[in-house]
Amino acid sequence: MSDSENTHREGLTLAELMARGNVFAEECPSREILRHITSRWGVLVLVALRGNTRRFSDLRRMVNGVSEKMLAQTLQALEGDGLVIRIAYPVVPPHVEYSLSPLGEEAAQRVAALADWIELNLPSLLAGREAAASA
Repeated sequence: MSDSENTHREGLTLAELMARGNVFAEECPSREILRHITSRWGVLVLVALRGNTRRFSDLRRMVNGVSEKMLAQTLQALEGDGLVIRIAYPVVPPHVEYSLSPLGEEAAQRVAALADWIELNLPSLLAGREAAASA
């Protein structure tokens, strides 16, 4: 019996199942949020904003290689998920600052741990990649 069938036997409605989240279920909204957080630029933006408030241009300089378009899309997606807070000040030229919400700080802490692990293990990871390529 599948996990979704077992969950139904627990007496939960479909709405309750969706609210609870099941990242393995194709239709679960958690998948989209997971995609935003773990995207190529999402991880780096979250880590760059961790404990800081930054302007768009500062983020673009920190996240080397990201285009303006991709940075804007990433920030919009993370803001839409409630992870990033955007504050626009009514001045000329425009002044916009980005920071993390409490949920964003929690997510950033978790992806920063993964990024740190990758940096720490980079020599082994690259050696494994090289070994696989030559096999």
